[in-house]
Amino acid sequence: MNRYPLWKYAIILVALLVAVLYTLPNLFGEAPAVQVSAAKVTTKVDAGTQARVEEVLKAAGVASDQVTFDGNSVRARFANTDTQLKAKDAIEHALIPDASDPGYIVALNLVSRSPAWLTALHAKPMYLGLDLRGGVHFMLEVDMRAAITKRLDSLASDIRVALREKDVRHGGISREGNSIEIRARDAATLEAARNVISDRLPELQVAESTSGDSRLIATFKPEALKKVQDQAIKQNITTLHNRVNELGVAEPVIQQQGADRVVVQLPGVQDTAKAKDILGRTATLEMRLVDESAEGHAAESGTGPVPFGDEKFLLRDGRPVIVKRDVIISGDALTDAQPGFDQQTQQPKVDLTVDAKGGRIMRDVSRENLKKRMAIVLFEKGKGEALTAPVIQGELGNRFQISGSMTVTEANDLALLLRAGSLAAPMEIIEERTIGPSLGADNIAKGFNSVTWGFLAIVAFMCIYYMMFGVFSSLALGFNLLLLVAILSMLQATLTLPGMAAMALALGMAIDSNVLINERIREELRGGASPQAAIHSGYDRAWATILDSNVTTLIAGLALLAFGSGPIRGFAVVHVIGILTSMFSAVFFSRGLVNLWYGRQKRLKSVSIGTVWKPDGTGSELANSGGAN
Repeated sequence: MNRYPLWKYAIILVALLVAVLYTLPNLFGEAPAVQVSAAKVTTKVDAGTQARVEEVLKAAGVASDQVTFDGNSVRARFANTDTQLKAKDAIEHALIPDASDPGYIVALNLVSRSPAWLTALHAKPMYLGLDLRGGVHFMLEVDMRAAITKRLDSLASDIRVALREKDVRHGGISREGNSIEIRARDAATLEAARNVISDRLPELQVAESTSGDSRLIATFKPEALKKVQDQAIKQNITTLHNRVNELGVAEPVIQQQGADRVVVQLPGVQDTAKAKDILGRTATLEMRLVDESAEGHAAESGTGPVPFGDEKFLLRDGRPVIVKRDVIISGDALTDAQPGFDQQTQQPKVDLTVDAKGGRIMRDVSRENLKKRMAIVLFEKGKGEALTAPVIQGELGNRFQISGSMTVTEANDLALLLRAGSLAAPMEIIEERTIGPSLGADNIAKGFNSVTWGFLAIVAFMCIYYMMFGVFSSLALGFNLLLLVAILSMLQATLTLPGMAAMALALGMAIDSNVLINERIREELRGGASPQAAIHSGYDRAWATILDSNVTTLIAGLALLAFGSGPIRGFAVVHVIGILTSMFSAVFFSRGLVNLWYGRQKRLKSVSIGTVWKPDGTGSELANSGGAN
């Protein structure tokens, strides 16, 4: 009746082993480290960078515990903070000869002390939030005026193309503030232009100028203006995610706050200046035509000045290129960039995909500029660099390729740069805070003490009140806590201070299930059932109540997880996982222990479950305190 088959015990043992294995990394703590990452998107960090860092540390006489390369950055781990600071100075001196134009970011960081064999099993500690680990917090404000201006400039270009396609001759198109002015020679042309704009560009509202001259004033519709602002902040958030993720910052928090602000939290980064450099890596990508005129060629060769309306940029090999100021499309129109090989020449290439609007623009521009060069310019920290300047070989659409004298590595790097995205509008840091590791350690200590003392208090009560069954319940509670931490570590979830509060709450909810089971067993014993029958009926009948109570609580937790953000979401993650682990530990694991202890006894006369009150005709009487018959 109360015996588990062998396979159920095997499941319990496997779960216990996995729980212990994936909980272990959280016990080793973190060590001070120095992280080397790229300060520019054109700077490459690879295994060669790792070897160079190792050589620098060896030459400086600085002993490191470990130097690793994780694909995006090189991290050197040290025994103490003094060695960490010496290593940082040595690495900065070797890798950054010119402080005004750094190629690398050398920042202080924290890494896990887990042994290599645990890391090889992909057993990693939980990520800790900003309130527990320390780090930097920024509040950035998006320049919406710049986003609107950028969009209006693009729409002005679209109006020129649309009027040219419909053969409507205008007197000039220009952007004035937050509006676009279209000049015409007569009323008929003005009306034709109005119809074309209304038909092709529904996001604009068009009105005649009140000054009496033949002009149309095009402005955003209110809903279109809001859409432009929303898209600008969403694109900026996506770009920041791409850039920060490439640096290997553990679980960064990047989210919108209000209509035009973005919150960026970088746990584990203690150097505010370096964190600003990380955010400063956000770049803007533009595609422009190369000036193929005689004046442009003279400027490229250095025999003449840069023509008016042009700009001079350097390719990655140092050769100059003269490009026009007019932007064909920007990086926000680019949806994908993948490296590959040309089927005819077998040369490395990069396949680009742009949105529908960008495809239409590329089709028109390429048709009019065959055999001319088009430069892809990357602006970073106010400085522009021409990534490449390929020749337009045919009419382009929303899918086209860049090929030429590129190596496989260069094609991969170029694809990465193009995929990284661009900012829809510039951002300014309006608030910055640094949470030191000592404050984070204090929060961890307080949270750990809360969970520990809560656990011990529950264990003491259960063992006193339910005796041996209280011991079983306490062991199940410990297993639940172990399993909860292991799952959070396996999922690489971020533990915050509200998450630790949810962990303490999960302990109370988990023991509640065992209380229901124990009281149900007492009720069966009170009704005259045998100990074996009472155990069997107690677990079976309590299961329905446990399931109902946990499902309803789970629904509330899932609602918090779906609609919450920040601290609420951190609480909900631990809460939901804690409910699931509590049902497994309180019912499956706990009954396994009971079956192992009592199920072997064929003639069980009593169980140690504390005091059982048996009713009589007048009231109640106390049964044997050591068990129940």
